[in-house]
Amino acid sequence: MNRETSIKLFQDKKIRSTWNEKEEQWYFSVVDVVSALTDSVNATDYLKKMRKRDVELSNYLGTNCPQVEMHTETWKRRKTLAGTVKDILRIIQSIPSPKAEPFKLWLAQVGYERLREIENPELAQERMKFLFEQKGYPQDWIDKRLRGIAIRQNLTDEWKARGISEERDYAILTAEISKATFGMTPSEYKEHKGLMKKNQNLRDHMTDLELIFTMLGERVTTEISQKEQPVSFQANKKVAKRGGNVAGVARKQTEKELGRTIISEGNFLPEKMTRLSK
Repeated sequence: MNRETSIKLFQDKKIRSTWNEKEEQWYFSVVDVVSALTDSVNATDYLKKMRKRDVELSNYLGTNCPQVEMHTETWKRRKTLAGTVKDILRIIQSIPSPKAEPFKLWLAQVGYERLREIENPELAQERMKFLFEQKGYPQDWIDKRLRGIAIRQNLTDEWKARGISEERDYAILTAEISKATFGMTPSEYKEHKGLMKKNQNLRDHMTDLELIFTMLGERVTTEISQKEQPVSFQANKKVAKRGGNVAGVARKQTEKELGRTIISEGNFLPEKMTRLSK
């Protein structure tokens, strides 16, 4: 079942969500919805009490709401009780909250925006562009970041065509490209940039040149894979390393011409307001 995961915001509350491509609908974390509507310190405990006092709701959740893999606060994937828009509307009936009506409108808007983005993928890019602008990123950086997202998607689509679908395997292959390109795995690179939280996206803290060489390594890897069509995971690892090597050679030549490293310690952390050097 092909799923796309993301975090939605409702009045500054995080709602983990997963798009089910086959069913063409969102699944929302039930405990996150409860937290958003009740402001409970322990939403999990609140949900348990709800199920005890409302047998009909408990039966409904057990019958209709599956356990779906979503990220935890520590960015680990765990199965979480999740429901569709219809399911969430049923849950709202059992929660006395002044936020109920605004939340219903929010659900409708989320669904509407997704359907529009399926019909016109450019809208999804416009939404991402707006979010980066709100965070203060410069326009030329945003253009490269969005292009990098498209190149990354092409690469993961190619890996899926080669029979690779597990996130763990994606991470291993990505590490091969990064190591060959920059001499560091993504986790080592994050540490180099002072990014300590697991949910901080390394690429959101890269300079223009770092983004460019990341794109080069991933694009070349895609091209080699499409040409050679590796059939085993080990063969895909070798292709990933070769693609990264191309970018690594280009990076070193660039550094020789510039007389400096292009690997930056800078980041876009709001508390530091550090701007990355180009």
